[in-house]
Amino acid sequence: MKKFPISLILFMAGLTVAGCSRLSEETEESYAKLVNPFIGTDFTGNTYPGAQVPFGMVQLSPDNGLPGWDRIAGYFYPDSTIAGFSHTHLSGTGAGDLYDISFMPVTLPCREAEAPLGIHSKFSHENEQAWAGYYQVKLDDYGINVELTATPRCGVQRYTFPEAQSAVFLNLAKAMNWDATQDSHIEIIDSVTVAGYRFSDGWARNQKVYFCTRFSRPFAGVELDTAAIEKDGKRIGTATVARFDYPTREGEQLTLVTALSGVSMEGALGNLRAEGSGNDFDDYLADAEAAWNSALAKVRVKTDVRDEKAVFYSALYHSMLAPTIYSDVDGKYYGPDGKVHQTDGWVNYSTFSLWDTYRAAHPLFTLTQPERVNDMVKSLLAFYDQNGRLPVWNFYGCETDMMIGYHAVPVIADAYLKGIGDFDPEKALEACVATANLDSYRDIGVYKEKGYIPYDLHDPSEGDNWSLSKTLEYAFDDYCIAEMASKMGQKDIAEAFYARSKNYRNVYNPATSFMQPRDKEGNFIEDFNAEDYTPHICESNGWQYFWSVQHDVEGLMALTGGKERFVQKLDSMFTFHPTDADKLPIFSTGMIGQYAHGNEPGHHVAYLYNAAGQPWKAQKYLSQIMRTLYTNTPDGLCGNEDCGQMSAWYVFSSMGFYPVNPISGKYEIGCPLFPEVSLQLGGGKSFVVRAHRAGGANCYIQSVKLDGKPYTESYITHKQIMEGGMLEIEMGSSPGQVWW
Repeated sequence: MKKFPISLILFMAGLTVAGCSRLSEETEESYAKLVNPFIGTDFTGNTYPGAQVPFGMVQLSPDNGLPGWDRIAGYFYPDSTIAGFSHTHLSGTGAGDLYDISFMPVTLPCREAEAPLGIHSKFSHENEQAWAGYYQVKLDDYGINVELTATPRCGVQRYTFPEAQSAVFLNLAKAMNWDATQDSHIEIIDSVTVAGYRFSDGWARNQKVYFCTRFSRPFAGVELDTAAIEKDGKRIGTATVARFDYPTREGEQLTLVTALSGVSMEGALGNLRAEGSGNDFDDYLADAEAAWNSALAKVRVKTDVRDEKAVFYSALYHSMLAPTIYSDVDGKYYGPDGKVHQTDGWVNYSTFSLWDTYRAAHPLFTLTQPERVNDMVKSLLAFYDQNGRLPVWNFYGCETDMMIGYHAVPVIADAYLKGIGDFDPEKALEACVATANLDSYRDIGVYKEKGYIPYDLHDPSEGDNWSLSKTLEYAFDDYCIAEMASKMGQKDIAEAFYARSKNYRNVYNPATSFMQPRDKEGNFIEDFNAEDYTPHICESNGWQYFWSVQHDVEGLMALTGGKERFVQKLDSMFTFHPTDADKLPIFSTGMIGQYAHGNEPGHHVAYLYNAAGQPWKAQKYLSQIMRTLYTNTPDGLCGNEDCGQMSAWYVFSSMGFYPVNPISGKYEIGCPLFPEVSLQLGGGKSFVVRAHRAGGANCYIQSVKLDGKPYTESYITHKQIMEGGMLEIEMGSSPGQVWW
């Protein structure tokens, strides 16, 4: 243990950080305080309750200190311990990584358990609260009150101490779940400033997080404890823990501002100078609340039911926690090629859970965050430049290769087709085509050759092959490329990819009326049971993946035998209950028959009743899902939040429309939940959905008008929304007529 008395700490000049400006937009009410960040922290939501600004690099949140599936976001509501407040977390991904740069205030002697818990404190939910941009808890074992807030690249903590010999631990050795510390470093810059890094390996391989922290007053002393990290009998790095001592009086406060960077300690210091110059916690909190109020006010809901308002704004909040800012204030960021890159006036983003978020979260951003959409597309294209293909699931400069498809494609195509941004469309199409033609990657070559991926292509010992799901997901992405190429006048590319988009037909078995795995010889797998969860279908069964043809619903309906047969199959989907619900896998939650709302492949299915001419059935199930599977409680999400997709579904659906085909520019009309929703579009325009008599049993649409005239389509278009206007819907308690 190395000890550094304060008299030996060197002061360095020129480290005073420059000021940051206050967001000043006024809102009619505090939307931020309507948000309940505890929604999803129990059951399978895997969310965290801590502080973040919209799309912020920092997710400053408490960690219970124990590993496990329930604590994969660091925090699980039924727990009673806190073992640190770390600056990085994943929102509802089911992937146990991050937890970087963990601080823990204590009074001495502190409470310590065996690993993995370590230094910790008991806490009670009675002494805990949170809203958008703010988290507070009392550490019962020490009598310390902890408050958290954030800027885009800084985490801000305020501790209120009792009279005691107090200390703050900075633990860079701590790791949980999939994450493993590879190396760490803490450098004492002056009496109030420290910097360093934590390198780790986990889901994100070779992850590098640099930091710079300023304390609001000098520490009385510092102790550094280091230990060797070994792998295969060789030292690979150093595990570092620091203790900063503070004799405290009753009620004395200490504020810590910590900037992160994926580039360097100098980058973190630059972020601190730009965003974290002051020590006034309340100023930072006001800025964070203003940022959230501005973002949340993009959609204004009118309802007298406060719980409904809380659920809506919590969902809108959750939809804006990812993707996350990944470039420093000077535009530098760490790329997947292991090099530092520089943006040219745009912001680089990371944390793209694309298998999930292409469905509703990214289409929602095209309405509420078009400027960020442009930067997100540029981020995807930069990743292509540096990695040779578009990302599948990337964060912290790493391709995790989690899940399937090449779903950066629909995000790019949707932005282009909607006329969003100033990215280079030729470069974008090149990236999409190159990724879709990478024959050596995930059986794309075989998919192109055969028109499907055989289930017996690989040794079963290699794990799940997800062959059926890959075929269906690739076909949708191919359609997106075709649509983009067609609009650009690239006829040959469009024709080739339109043909590939029909590959879903190659796995349809008319004998069973299901999508079914096929072998290399073209034979359908024997003894197929659509209710089974198999290695050939990604986190779903045959019932759930059958409908993954969002781009050609008419074609799917024709395969099935027409509208009547299609409706019968939809009815069965929602009424055929699992034969043994106790054996359902962890991702099959929020079940209504075989429909699993807790997982993404089925999110569009209820809306397919529109195509079959029976919209009242969609309205019935949509109302049921919204009212029973989203609640203002810690267990108020029925499945993993998945970086905003679960919540984006609710935001769209409660407004009354949803992008079944995410790049079509069309939104199927469903079941508006509120009497009125106003979508603020900028330039003084708004699009209003007014649902007369909405609420309770009145879930059925009786008639529809657009701008005062009878409306004769089952959908509204992106163009109609962006032009502004009013969609008026008359609701009732019994099924209405088809209005189109």
